[in-house]
Amino acid sequence: MTEITDSPRSYVYLDHAATSPLRPEARDAMSKYGDVMYANPSGSHRFAREARQVIDEARDAVAEVIGCRPGEVIFTSGGTEGANAAVLGATRRTGGTAVCGATEHHAVLHCVEHIDGTVVPVTPAGSVDPDVMRAVLTDLDNVAVVSVMTVNNETGAISDLEHISHAVRRQAPDALFHTDAVQAACWIDLRTVWSHVDCLTLSAHKFGGPKGMGIMVLREGATLEPLILGGGQERDRRSGTHNVAGIVGTSIALSLTDKNRKSEVARLGKLRDQLISGITSRIECATATLAPGTGTAGTAHVCLENLESESLLYLLDEASVCVSAASACASGAMEPSHVLAAMGVSRGRIKGSLRFSLGHTTTESDVSAAIDATIAAAARLGAVTS
Repeated sequence: MTEITDSPRSYVYLDHAATSPLRPEARDAMSKYGDVMYANPSGSHRFAREARQVIDEARDAVAEVIGCRPGEVIFTSGGTEGANAAVLGATRRTGGTAVCGATEHHAVLHCVEHIDGTVVPVTPAGSVDPDVMRAVLTDLDNVAVVSVMTVNNETGAISDLEHISHAVRRQAPDALFHTDAVQAACWIDLRTVWSHVDCLTLSAHKFGGPKGMGIMVLREGATLEPLILGGGQERDRRSGTHNVAGIVGTSIALSLTDKNRKSEVARLGKLRDQLISGITSRIECATATLAPGTGTAGTAHVCLENLESESLLYLLDEASVCVSAASACASGAMEPSHVLAAMGVSRGRIKGSLRFSLGHTTTESDVSAAIDATIAAAARLGAVTS
């Protein structure tokens, strides 16, 4: 086993969109449900009933944050399972087609492409235009599901779900409207998202919960063909023995995220602006991907034209700064960003894209160190800096 020799705080960690550190409150709450309260909540004895009560309380807490009914909350293994369940579950139930935006996370996009669905182009800002969605849906018959992400995982672009929802309701009234809200929980009140959709999916480790846990919210009256069959847990919508500790950690992390969201958005929004300004004002080839004031407070996406992302990431890693670039496959090999390509970004800019994503552990000193390290890396690669 590889030994971890450095403390996490010896690094500048600006990759929260990939995964955010487990919140201490979630870790503490989870501990007793692995070692002490280990009963299977599907059992009938007292010990099992106690475990089941803990899950019910966690479900209530999640429902309060999202603004849904507790019975609409389904616990899953993460955002990928939830997105797959929404797209494939809807199409298998009706035999209809699936529709999504071109900048969706691959958990949605690959599902839609796999079943020969329709991919809708996006604007240069990376969002689906409601009028374009309306036109696409007008030309389709028997639409089973439309999926549009709340916040883009690479750029932080925010979708206009309210008006896209109007287009879906008007042109495909029988379709399930799903949103991948994995990147939204830290930045947007989920109650305002839920009011526009039929199905919403989350991943716990994006907001300081445990890996391997997710949430699907499915509006009462909507039905999906289950992906996972077996013991009938989650009202036959998602079978499998409940991860009690994971569910507890998820609910606590989500509640803390909701409680602290307003102050964190203000704090981190200032740091994001400092980060973007510090890089683009000092590196001649660097530009911000989104216009100022758009996107979430936690994402600073920049492109260093004609530099190589892989080389920049290597040099930043050498400086103990953790960031990311385009999508990565399981092997860690870099792939061109389908998100930036769909936005019409030039190949030269795509080649040098970097995503700095901030979160609950980010400090001003982290941002200052990242600016300095990026300037130094760009200079080593031949960019003009000041």
